[in-house]
Amino acid sequence: MTSGPTAATRPRNRKQIIVDAAGQVFSERGYHAASMEEIAAVVGISAAALYRHFPNKYALFAECANIMVDNLVAAVDELPGDAALSDALVALTRVTVAHRASGGLYRWEARYLERPDRRVLRAKFAHVVGRVTELARREYALPDEHLRAVAALGAIGSVTMHHTSIAQRRMEELLLDSAMRVVATDPAAAAGSARLVELPAQPVPRTRRAEILAAAIPLFARDGFATVTNAQIAQAVGLAPSAIYRQYPGKVDILVAACLQAAGLLAQAVERSLHHAADPREALVTLAATYVAYCFEHNALNSVAEAEVAGLPADLQRPVILAQREHIAVWEHQLRLVRPELDPRQARLLVHAGFGVVVEAGRALRWQDAPGHRDAVTALATGALTL
Repeated sequence: MTSGPTAATRPRNRKQIIVDAAGQVFSERGYHAASMEEIAAVVGISAAALYRHFPNKYALFAECANIMVDNLVAAVDELPGDAALSDALVALTRVTVAHRASGGLYRWEARYLERPDRRVLRAKFAHVVGRVTELARREYALPDEHLRAVAALGAIGSVTMHHTSIAQRRMEELLLDSAMRVVATDPAAAAGSARLVELPAQPVPRTRRAEILAAAIPLFARDGFATVTNAQIAQAVGLAPSAIYRQYPGKVDILVAACLQAAGLLAQAVERSLHHAADPREALVTLAATYVAYCFEHNALNSVAEAEVAGLPADLQRPVILAQREHIAVWEHQLRLVRPELDPRQARLLVHAGFGVVVEAGRALRWQDAPGHRDAVTALATGALTL
């Protein structure tokens, strides 16, 4: 029996080990909540040793933010000129699953990159999207090939945003099938889906507490919870900063209220809309249309709830997580009625793929609520789920 490496043994790939560990910590805790000391502890080295590789937390964060996209770029650049769309999506799926633990950085935490670094990251993703768009145009005579390519990558990238556990090979198969279905979906396939949706009215702030919440949400969405101050929130409402504390003990309590409001509005929308669904397949389209309408209607609120919940203290996070799981369970149930061959975890994986399509397609459309945008995203999200 051989003994393991001693404490003095330094792995040749230590820098890569650090980046992998840091990416996971940043993804799970958020950029601002993570610390160099915490990352060093995960790696099993001292903070001083960590600083020998990276001068500060931002430098390490920037490296982590690029690691998956650099591999995605390499994957499409290595494809032969006559590669099929499926070849590209297989390669991109494998890279994404391999970097699942840290890949979520690009979706929400990348906003904390400095502007030049964000531009570089966006250019790399644009390169990947451009290659997939080119192949989609070649293989499918359908409109909006760029939107379909972005949505397909959203289905694949969704795996970085949850922890559903499935055998890796099956995970890759499901994600690939979902992405291929998205690219093959006509964005006009769900025309008129808005009629299926019954959203609750926009909350009207009628109390000082509600006014503070309404002012904080767009600030959190734009700048990130960690960087917004109570003074900024108070200024937006026209109050003295001390007045905030009479309504909320701390800034984190405002965030919890925002997350719970998001969950409540979505639950109401689902309950109202599903009431009219005639069969499981229509119920699934209704769920997609409702989620899309909710995301367009409450974009800032949804962004805050999705991006910031990981940074909440565990005791405050629990009711938000439970509400999110309840929503996913509704999707899972309806999807398995349509596709009984799926087990619960497989269905859950595809539900998240549908969410990923909505987020990335919505972003590509800049959440502009123009005619047809909601229907197009609904069609693509439904395509990610069904045969």
